[in-house]
Amino acid sequence: MKHAAKQFRQLVALLLLATMGLTNSVRADDYADALQLMRAGKLAEAQTKADAFLSSKPRDPQMRFIKGVIQRDTGRLNEAISTFTKLTEDHPELPEPYNNLAVLYAGQSQFDKARVALEMAIRTSPSYATAHENLGDVYAKLASQAYNKALQLDGSNAGVPPKLALIRELFAPNVKPTAVAAAPATKPAPAPVTSPSPLPAQSAGPAPGTAASPGPLPTAGQEASAKEVEAAVLAWAEAWSKQDMNAYLGAYGKDFDPPGKQSRSDWETDRSNRITGKSRISVKVEKLVISGDGNTATAKFRQDYRANSLSQQSRKTLTLTKSAGRWLIVKETTGN
Repeated sequence: MKHAAKQFRQLVALLLLATMGLTNSVRADDYADALQLMRAGKLAEAQTKADAFLSSKPRDPQMRFIKGVIQRDTGRLNEAISTFTKLTEDHPELPEPYNNLAVLYAGQSQFDKARVALEMAIRTSPSYATAHENLGDVYAKLASQAYNKALQLDGSNAGVPPKLALIRELFAPNVKPTAVAAAPATKPAPAPVTSPSPLPAQSAGPAPGTAASPGPLPTAGQEASAKEVEAAVLAWAEAWSKQDMNAYLGAYGKDFDPPGKQSRSDWETDRSNRITGKSRISVKVEKLVISGDGNTATAKFRQDYRANSLSQQSRKTLTLTKSAGRWLIVKETTGN
């Protein structure tokens, strides 16, 4: 363990403007203006900007999200909790508001509530890697409380102090978990591990729906292998977009490890229900980078997902292995 360095991995889910269904450039400017004021530390002005926007569009999820961040940064934690709670009620399909609730609860040492919020985030997005890690940290905090209680009840128990020492190594003293920073950018990246701040913008990438040149596969025939992996990833995205469940599920190998504790059959049923229930789906792969060795490859890219009224961008990593001449997915993670 890293001494005094490990803490709640910042519960900063990168909520991009597209995540909340951005529809036009005017609204993008409003979001960007509010975020710029936040970056400059002009929280009162950012609050005014958010309130003015919400006076005419009170249900806009992105500006409500930004408002919650402002409330958190100005110390109005109960108001921030209320804002994010209402977002989870109005948009239960989004994991980020649950993530923010977890951070706020954890900051108040309400670790049971933080656990419930993170479990909801994971239920909404089973491959949400950050939420899984944060849930582990919350469990560690709960363990610390239990071990302390055990010592209070039985101070002679020699087995408890070493366990407490390990947990104290895991978490730096006086560290508070931090919350989500909204960003008008397109680059998911972790925020600082101290105080939260909005993230820097990223230069424009390739046009939506196109893939960047894949990275090298350090084996013989690497160019052909990279193209094969790229083709497999794009075919997977196309099958998802077309709601072709045979092709979509067929893109996953027999060794695929479903996220969470789901069985393969439960995962397939869940994916079928989520995908075929949409009137339309669009999944685009952007900034694809491929690396690998032999019959194993990793594909990292930005995923642009749109379904009905939901629009969401996230970082996606697929691990693929070659079996019987086909590249098949054996692991899938989101947000790293």
